[in-house]
Amino acid sequence: MDLSTKYMGLNLKSPLVVSASPLSEKLESIKLMEDSGASAVVLYSLFEEQFEFEQHHLHHHTTAGTESFAESLSYFPEAEAYRTTPEDYLELILKAKMSVDIPIIASLNGYSIGGWTHFAKMMSEANVDGIECNIYYIPSNLDMTGEDVENNYVEILQQVREKVNVPVAVKLSPFFSNLANMAHKLDKAGANALVLFNRFYQPDIDLEHLDVLPHIVLSKSYDMRLPLRWIGLLKGRIKASLAATSGIHTGWDVIKLMMVGADVAMLNSVLLKKGIPEIRHIEETMVKWMEENEYKSIKQMQGSMSALNIKNPEKFERVQYMKALSTYCV
Repeated sequence: MDLSTKYMGLNLKSPLVVSASPLSEKLESIKLMEDSGASAVVLYSLFEEQFEFEQHHLHHHTTAGTESFAESLSYFPEAEAYRTTPEDYLELILKAKMSVDIPIIASLNGYSIGGWTHFAKMMSEANVDGIECNIYYIPSNLDMTGEDVENNYVEILQQVREKVNVPVAVKLSPFFSNLANMAHKLDKAGANALVLFNRFYQPDIDLEHLDVLPHIVLSKSYDMRLPLRWIGLLKGRIKASLAATSGIHTGWDVIKLMMVGADVAMLNSVLLKKGIPEIRHIEETMVKWMEENEYKSIKQMQGSMSALNIKNPEKFERVQYMKALSTYCV
């Protein structure tokens, strides 16, 4: 059975990629991911705030005792808030590249123009196989337009592309007025891949202590329907590779995403719940289904049920919404 696929220019043995998460903080875990069948690993995210903190921390020690030092450090979390430093991250890239044969993709999580390029270049020089720009931006400025937000994404991509010589992916949220147009803009700006979708973790309220708290909820299989729809709509209309993330828990989930045109399926929540070896079980489920349905390769099914290839492409759009509501029974 040929499970091979191509993603952001990289030849992969299967579409099963581990997405950015704390699971990849240790080299031993990355080795286990390879042994369990992962075709590539996206390392845990390096946050823009981390290298901002490093820069301010250095400034503090080089200006201590002078009148030039202000209390800018008070705006940043204490060092203990970050489990690793940017230097630790680069060291992990180097160790992982020496220890495993599968591609290693770095993840930069940020929000501002100009905050990415320095470490993106250092990641590239550390021989990473690709960089994923996870743009996590909450536009709350009343004067910022939708076009301003979109231009920010495009400019971040362009600045990173100018500094590195490795493939670059952009991890997107679904919250755009016209996601298809945003995907088209990033494709034209040089994105090698689009990752659909970033999950914005929503805050909660602690009623006992009257405080705003972070609240993380792991995905369920039904969460993959949103990337499934948009990959089905975008397949064949842009050049960039398409990665699905969020809600991928079973081999059947992966098969569905390949059918609509995904190049890879990124795993996270299922591995946090069941452990890294679950990758092998997902692969076995895929192979069994393919054998039973006489598929010889992933390439044979990729995009076969995208909007461009099915008889009624409107099923990906509004008509399906109306049909679903009309057939629902209490």
